[in-house]
Amino acid sequence: MTTLRTDCFHCGETLSPNESFPITYRNAEQPTCCAGCQAVANTIIQSGLDSYYSQRDKPADRAKPLPDELLAQLALYNDVSLQASFVLNVDADIREASLIMEGISCAACIWLNERHIRQLPGVISASINYSTLRARVRWDERQIQLSTILQAIAAIGYRAQPYDQARQEEGWQKQRKSALFRLWVAGLSMMQVMMFSVPIYMSKAGEIAPDWLQLMNWASLILTLPVVLYSATPFYISSWRDLKRRRTGMDLPIAIGVLATFIASSYSLITGHGEIYFDSVSMFVFLLLTGRYLEMSARRKAGAATEQLVKLIPAFAHKINAQGTEEVTVNSLQIGEQILVKSGETIPVDGIVRQGSGEVSEALLTGESLAIPKTAGMQVTGGTLNLASPLHIEVSQIGENTRLAAIVRLLDQALAQKPRLALLAEQVSGWFVSILLITAALAWLYWHLHDPIHALPIMVAVLVISCPCALALATPVALTAATGHLAQLGLMVARSPALETLAQITDVILDKTGTLTHGEPRIQHYIASHSSEENARAIAASLEATSAHPLARAFVMSGAPLAQEMQTYPSGGLSGIVDGVLYYIGHPEFVNSQCAMLMPDSIRHAEGSLIALASTTTWLGTFVVADTLRHDAAASIQALHDAGLRLHLVSGDSNATVQALALNMHIKNAVGRATPSDKLAYISALQQQGRRVLMIGDGVNDAPVLAKADVSVAMGAGVDVAHAAGDMVLLNNQLARLPQALALAKKTRNIIQQNLVWAVAYNLAALPLAVSGHITPWIASLGMASSSLFVVFNALRLSKKKGAA
Repeated sequence: MTTLRTDCFHCGETLSPNESFPITYRNAEQPTCCAGCQAVANTIIQSGLDSYYSQRDKPADRAKPLPDELLAQLALYNDVSLQASFVLNVDADIREASLIMEGISCAACIWLNERHIRQLPGVISASINYSTLRARVRWDERQIQLSTILQAIAAIGYRAQPYDQARQEEGWQKQRKSALFRLWVAGLSMMQVMMFSVPIYMSKAGEIAPDWLQLMNWASLILTLPVVLYSATPFYISSWRDLKRRRTGMDLPIAIGVLATFIASSYSLITGHGEIYFDSVSMFVFLLLTGRYLEMSARRKAGAATEQLVKLIPAFAHKINAQGTEEVTVNSLQIGEQILVKSGETIPVDGIVRQGSGEVSEALLTGESLAIPKTAGMQVTGGTLNLASPLHIEVSQIGENTRLAAIVRLLDQALAQKPRLALLAEQVSGWFVSILLITAALAWLYWHLHDPIHALPIMVAVLVISCPCALALATPVALTAATGHLAQLGLMVARSPALETLAQITDVILDKTGTLTHGEPRIQHYIASHSSEENARAIAASLEATSAHPLARAFVMSGAPLAQEMQTYPSGGLSGIVDGVLYYIGHPEFVNSQCAMLMPDSIRHAEGSLIALASTTTWLGTFVVADTLRHDAAASIQALHDAGLRLHLVSGDSNATVQALALNMHIKNAVGRATPSDKLAYISALQQQGRRVLMIGDGVNDAPVLAKADVSVAMGAGVDVAHAAGDMVLLNNQLARLPQALALAKKTRNIIQQNLVWAVAYNLAALPLAVSGHITPWIASLGMASSSLFVVFNALRLSKKKGAA
């Protein structure tokens, strides 16, 4: 006999007897309560997403037709100026938005939204982080607009809005308050129940009158009800969600233990036969919730170093206008506008200093502790702190296009990936729970046959004490803490598994230009002939001001006038008129051919890259230009040597230059004139010998080589970190961070191993004790909570700066 449904198939609301809004679900007609729910359900089913209804934990919110006001509001998000704060222009027509999702209640909601969005024509990718509810959606602007995506999300009963860190913080506070209130209810109940239980435990048999004993037991039941029906509900919801997905989760043993103990105790109280354990129920729920709350707070602390990056950008800025300044929201700023950043304020945008000079701290962004001087014409990065005098800054990038936003995207990408150990721990946890349930059932059966009174508490102790939470937390918490620590050092992890591999590195390959050196030519010294160095530099700056040659950057001088009648001579140099005089600059042989005065003999025997300067009649002088070593290169190389690593210098520069640098830096293996294919072959040869290779390059020119290495670090200062290749990006270009990163990677590996050993050893020791009846349920809950906390607090050692020393 078929039972007629009285509630809405989509939202669970009671059906009206006078209205009918049927849908067809898996060849069966189902009722809905209104046109809104009917439309949403049809959309889900027709999109091929009908599995949502079998996976969800609870009915959806009641759907309502989108009002015209909401449609108009969503259409506003197509405005390019409004998108500036949360939409990234990936390419000419490709956009990526950072959104905060509302209405998500379970993993099935994530599944539904991701697939629904991905099916929209023009959507390239969509992913939602269940922990933060932050969604990243990428689409082709030629095929679909953002408002259409937001409407599609609203059409299935959810809401998506531009990501707002304050909104996320509000969600965390709400979750924290809920956890604290559940903990408070469980703690209050535990104390009250123990007031009745302690006299019973301490009195002799028959000392308490049966009526009073019955009254105290009933009072214990009533006081335990809030714990079972409210405080413990997170365990039930999680267990039900896992069971519907046909798997055994870590909360399932706890849920079974709580319910079994409470039901059995209630049965004993009603029938007057058997033991009563209401005190154990309230106590181990309280201890478990205490452990969960401390664990939640510790995990948030582990990821605090990465989350604080999101908070660096202020909400308001001082916009400069004809009347002076006005305070406006950062989101309303336009590229090309100017803002005033006062001393002690955080710079809200990427920009160029147009007026003023001072110092800027990039400590929170790159880990650079020293203040960086900034003058007119220099670039500044949003999220850095102005330490000295006021600066007038022209806006060049805002919102999702800033360097800080690109760094946050790197961290999102890294934390979304799961390394091999984390995946293995999840798999082990899955079958471990199944084994635990079987063990608890067998323990109950054995003790029921031999000592029925102790069968239930022993079964509960087995279920609770061996929960594999510590095993599942062992790896991800350590990796989160280590990733946050590296972010503080200025080393961004783009791919989380790289941290695991970094601890196994045996060989380090370094590029020369842009890695060991600054990658920018600088004047080493000046060989004077018939002009002072100051005068020669001024003339050279005018001549080289518009040149695209790499060596021209060595002569850049602010305010230098442009030379007139410029002419370029391929493979030779260039000429131009400065103050009415024709000058030549370039290769000494070229300049010598244009000047009536012969080249000085001292120039013929000079070493290095030479740039000569002369007029048609007079040889002025010669500059020796070179790419200088980074100040910390020698110390960093020595630290890598001391760590027992084999170092290799592989560069496209001349062999003589590379060998000379290698000799100076005590690097035994050096190869010059190496093409990208030569570098690939070099890495392959090392890997075939069983070596694990770390490649350090500039992140742009070395992209294929970086991809080939086991782990790669891209030098990230001055480049777009969103496009820099590499498993990690060194934002501040400080080579001294590399030995610290290697040490931290090894410490991370050791802590992960410690956590895994502890988790396995604890369960191996605790399970036999529980099965043999030596552990009570409340001690079991204390042990389980303590094991998880040990893992989390052990991992937090990676957050301390001394951990990378």
